[in-house]
Amino acid sequence: MPTGTFDLNEVKRRMQGAIQSLKHELGGLRTGRASASMLDPVQVDAYGSHMPLNQLATVSVPEPRLISVQVWDKSMVKAVEKAIVDSNLGLSPATEGQVLRLRIPELNEERRKELVKVAHKYAEAAKVAARHVRRDGLDVLKKLEKNHEMSEDDQKRHADEVQKATDGTITEIDQLLATKEKEILTV
Repeated sequence: MPTGTFDLNEVKRRMQGAIQSLKHELGGLRTGRASASMLDPVQVDAYGSHMPLNQLATVSVPEPRLISVQVWDKSMVKAVEKAIVDSNLGLSPATEGQVLRLRIPELNEERRKELVKVAHKYAEAAKVAARHVRRDGLDVLKKLEKNHEMSEDDQKRHADEVQKATDGTITEIDQLLATKEKEILTV
C-alpha cells in the first residue's frame, strides 16, 4: 500500500488470499473419502516437462473410496502411474489398460489425529498471515495520521474497520478448520 492512501478493500482482499490459501492446503489433506482434488498436486514427467495430472487424464470418483484416472494417451500410462506412486499420497494404482484405479484406504485413529494437527498448523499459518495484513494496514493508518494526511478520528474509524475485517477472517478460518476436522475424524 503506498503512503498517502489507505484502501480497506485491499486489506480485505489480502485477507481473502490467506483464506484461499488455507482452503487449498486443507483440500490437499486426505480424509477417509476419495476426492478428485487429492491428485491436484501430482506432477507427471510427460513430453519432456512436468505437467499436472489433470492435463493428461480424466480424474473421477465413481465410489466414495475409489478414484479412477483415465489416461488419454496410452504411452503416458506408466509415467502417470509412477507420478502417483512417487507423490507420497500413500496410494498404489491398480492399472487396467489406460485406467488407473486408486483405492483409498481407511485412516486409522493415529493418522486421523496427525491430519488434524496438520490442519491446525495450516489454520494457524493463515491466522498469522491475516494478522500481518492487519499490522500492515494499521501501520499505514498511523503513518497517515502522523503526517497529518488523516485526522485522528478517521484513523480510529479505519483502524476499527481493519480490526472488524481481521475478526471476520479469523472466524472464517476457524469455521474452515472445524469443518475439515469433522471431515477427518468422521469414520
